[in-house]
Amino acid sequence: MYSRIIGTGSYLPSRIVDNHELERMVDTSDEWIRTRTGIVQRHIAAEGEFTSDLAEAAARRAIDAAGIDPNEIDLIVVATTTPDLVFPSTATLVQHRLGIRGCPAFDIQAVCAGFMYALDIVDKYIRTGAAHNVLVIGAETFSRIIDWTDRNTCVLFGDGAGAMVIRADEEHGILSSHIHADGAYKELLWVPVGVSNGGAELEAGRAFTRMKGNEVFRWAVNAMSDIALDALKHNNMSVDEVDWVVPHQANVRIIHAIGKRLGVSPDKLVITVCDHGNTSAASVPLAFDVAVRDGRFKPGDVILLEGFGGGFTWGSVLLRY
Repeated sequence: MYSRIIGTGSYLPSRIVDNHELERMVDTSDEWIRTRTGIVQRHIAAEGEFTSDLAEAAARRAIDAAGIDPNEIDLIVVATTTPDLVFPSTATLVQHRLGIRGCPAFDIQAVCAGFMYALDIVDKYIRTGAAHNVLVIGAETFSRIIDWTDRNTCVLFGDGAGAMVIRADEEHGILSSHIHADGAYKELLWVPVGVSNGGAELEAGRAFTRMKGNEVFRWAVNAMSDIALDALKHNNMSVDEVDWVVPHQANVRIIHAIGKRLGVSPDKLVITVCDHGNTSAASVPLAFDVAVRDGRFKPGDVILLEGFGGGFTWGSVLLRY
């Protein structure tokens, strides 16, 4: 029994912040941002627009694409680092808006690897028979935890959501998933305050992402290259058998470095970071939906997904579309 994707959807806030606007905010330039990251623009949630709003919009599009009744869904998992509330979970908020009642719904927090973690969990639910139609979402309003005076981080991130409906099926689907973490490196990429250790900082609006970019770059390239090879080895497959790679959309140089290390042709890499920025847990499902809707993915294609995030967390999913 496989976990097969039967519908995808995504959503981006209407407000676009391009590099030229950032030039007026911090000491940076459009040329520097493009050269170092490949990013041209990012979408930013409007005032009063929350992670649950983005998640709901993406979910509705995925459900429409799947052609199922929302009440057929028997599990909802949302990967997010920026939930609306401490509790209840964003998944339960989306569940209520979709008119679904009773099925389990919960959030996963693994930052930019969050969608890989969510797919790993969903696949296990389906393979054990505990779920049959699952809604899995990656959604972020990452702009809310960015210091817009810090040029090291504010140029990188954006907001958005991507969703998949996944069904139990005897043909095609997730072949394997592989997830890892190592908390020893937390201070290389983190928000150093939280509910239990920094209430005053939160109230003052100083819960911001901090990152040591060079160290993260090296770790991301190595970890995502290794986890991709692990997935291929587990399935007795070679890189040549992979039709598409959908990597976490953090930085175009990271993506190309991974492709080079794996020996993957650049035209097999799905790249959307130029238009979306780094949308954390939303980046992989957003990119996946773009490729679905522009017709790149064909039935039977072998697709490798991979992510890397603060923690550190990292993971990959190999599937047959």
